[in-house]
Amino acid sequence: QVQLVESGGRLVQAGGSLRLSCAASGRTFSSYAMGWFRQAPGKEREFVAAISRWTGVSTVYADSMKGRVTISRDNAKNTGYLQMNSLKPEDTAVYYCTADRKYFGVGADYDYWGQGTQVTVTS
Repeated sequence: QVQLVESGGRLVQAGGSLRLSCAASGRTFSSYAMGWFRQAPGKEREFVAAISRWTGVSTVYADSMKGRVTISRDNAKNTGYLQMNSLKPEDTAVYYCTADRKYFGVGADYDYWGQGTQVTVTS
């Protein structure tokens, strides 16, 4: 089992950058694939990015975010990251970190979820 705690969300102006962090508990963090989802007010939760377990050799991104976000992981620190650049007001949402020992993909099939961190982008 793993617990996830997101951080790094804040108010930022359009065009700015943010790096979100996801701190995971447990000693087997490297064996979990990780993902990021977001949910804007009144909208369904949507996929943002995912990274495979172990070395993170495989990554996948939502088309809406491709080129503006980079997902990464540091297994030594038990932490995953989401670097977001050229932020837009429509990126305003609660961002959730996810993890799963078997699943890696764009669906919301991950077993473990964090509580979320708020990102607000002003125009």
